[in-house]
Amino acid sequence: MGMSKRLSVFASLICSVLSAILCGCGKEDGGIRIGVSIPAADHGWSAGVVWNSEQAKAEIEKKYPGSEVLVVTAKNSADQVSGIENMLMRKVNALVVMSQDPVPLAGVCRKAKEKGTYLVIVSNPVEGVRPDVFVKGDNRSMGIEAAHAVGREIGGKGGIVLMKGQPCPIDNDRVGGFKETLAKEYPEIRILDEGDAFWKAEKGQQLMELFLQKHSVIDCVWAGDDDVLTGALLAYEKSGRKDVRGFVGGGGAKVIVKKIADKDPLVKATVTYSPAMIRTGIDAAVEKLFLNKEPAPEIVIRSEIVTPENARRYYFENSPY
Repeated sequence: MGMSKRLSVFASLICSVLSAILCGCGKEDGGIRIGVSIPAADHGWSAGVVWNSEQAKAEIEKKYPGSEVLVVTAKNSADQVSGIENMLMRKVNALVVMSQDPVPLAGVCRKAKEKGTYLVIVSNPVEGVRPDVFVKGDNRSMGIEAAHAVGREIGGKGGIVLMKGQPCPIDNDRVGGFKETLAKEYPEIRILDEGDAFWKAEKGQQLMELFLQKHSVIDCVWAGDDDVLTGALLAYEKSGRKDVRGFVGGGGAKVIVKKIADKDPLVKATVTYSPAMIRTGIDAAVEKLFLNKEPAPEIVIRSEIVTPENARRYYFENSPY
């Protein structure tokens, strides 16, 4: 082989090595696609989920040039199934799913697993589907902390009302933890009434109006969602009544956290259930696809009580929630 030809081959080899180095071993050369399927922003908490997802998308696509994060929102279960089907057709490498109603999603999530898609499920478990990673809030701890807050506020005695979310595993865990803690720790507290408010402010207002009509004295209100609490407060303030000694919320919405920090005379506490858990799920997919590490198969995010003493730590001004 002549000198010039050997130099040409050597140069070609050097270029190949440099190309591999520049592309990197972390798959920064693109081709990696993550699908994120979440509910549409129809109330404060879900708006926080969308915001966190979009923040993650921007950061990941900047850090890993050529990668793509598809954030697809859905207004209902049928819309969500359709969106996931479309993402699977686009051959996403990982799928991160948060649903309001997990039952209709079982089939399409099983399909994703059969295709070899790395599956991360967040918040609401999908029955019959074993994801690679399950990120969940500790819903029992949310109910337990709320029960203690209610118990402390009314000195362990009195009549209360419960404003639940909707029938589903996460809400069942919250309410179960709440009721069990009351029965064990505060046996002199009576549950006067309870109802589903579907995590919406207007439903919370309607339900609180009903409770006020039915019960002449209510000592405390637990709203398992801070949007619902906002509606309940509006109904109570319009009623002109003065019997409720305190409201306790759930979720950690900044408008409620601000009231607690400012020592609002009605809003005494809330319990965190951060919408940033969707970011934890997306980060798990990034860890697997880009860093070639195996995340923990189950990641539990414990709920924490927010009181006037610590509320400033839980107030995030730039978040929509």
